Amino acid sequence: MLLCCGEALIDMLPRQTTADEAAFAPYAGGAVFNTAIAAGRLGVKTSFFSGLSTDLFGEILANTLAASKVDATYAARSARPTTLAFVKLVNGQATYAFYDENTAGRLLSIDDLPTLPAEISTLFFGGISLVNDPAASAYAALQAREAPTRVTMIDPNIRPSFITDQAAYRSRMNAMVAYADIIKISDEDLHWLEGAGDLTTLAHGLLARGPKLVFLTEGASGARAITATQNRFVAGQKVTVADTVGAGDTFNAGALAALNTANALNKTALQSLPDATLDAALSLGNRAAAITVSRPGANPPWAHEL
Repeated sequence: MLLCCGEALIDMLPRQTTADEAAFAPYAGGAVFNTAIAAGRLGVKTSFFSGLSTDLFGEILANTLAASKVDATYAARSARPTTLAFVKLVNGQATYAFYDENTAGRLLSIDDLPTLPAEISTLFFGGISLVNDPAASAYAALQAREAPTRVTMIDPNIRPSFITDQAAYRSRMNAMVAYADIIKISDEDLHWLEGAGDLTTLAHGLLARGPKLVFLTEGASGARAITATQNRFVAGQKVTVADTVGAGDTFNAGALAALNTANALNKTALQSLPDATLDAALSLGNRAAAITVSRPGANPPWAHEL
């Protein structure tokens, strides 16, 4: 079983009313939430852990999880408000304004960490949930606690405008990279974290800290799977883009689903993955993400759509 650990929020997406007025419509979202529902829709047995509100937006999130076959048993429910992210789209590219103070997700604490059953083999972390305390430290503590015996994967999914203390954030990310077995990172995020330079060289720098596999996404061109001895590339699919909301999150789910099918989500298998397994992970990640970007908002595909 996969446990996705991180933010659940409401994306307020720009729309036009029937009177041609500018408006925002609420859609369930959040990077880790999107990965969870995408994995559930692709047939991976998935659970979700986050601070989840009992307000009306929290009910939207809980109902969306259930509809995508994701179990929310481990979520820490509270009456605190739900995080809102107002989205601005320019040529299909999304930028965000977050409203996150004193929310159910932001105030998640170490005391809320669940005891996990043996059936959970893999934990996924990422997104803005790794930026601000107390939630960020709680997720980092959960990864550190579980990493010795379970596979952990992280996707920083960096939102620079959301990071107010870069030094603390970089320190946390460095520690989480060292614990992780798998990292998914975009080319832009890799440069933000590691600076200028050749992308493959920078990815090998991450591998040198402990991970066994780096998925490097390169926008519409495609994605790479990089290990100590391999550099596999699968081109992206050409589609008409509605927007890019949820693209990387869906790639995560597709890659994890393929690794799960190959029985590769364990520490022994990750030591030496066949080229065919890496190619399958890249292919499913790309194909799933292509469907997501072809329709508005984060609306990942179901397995039958692939």
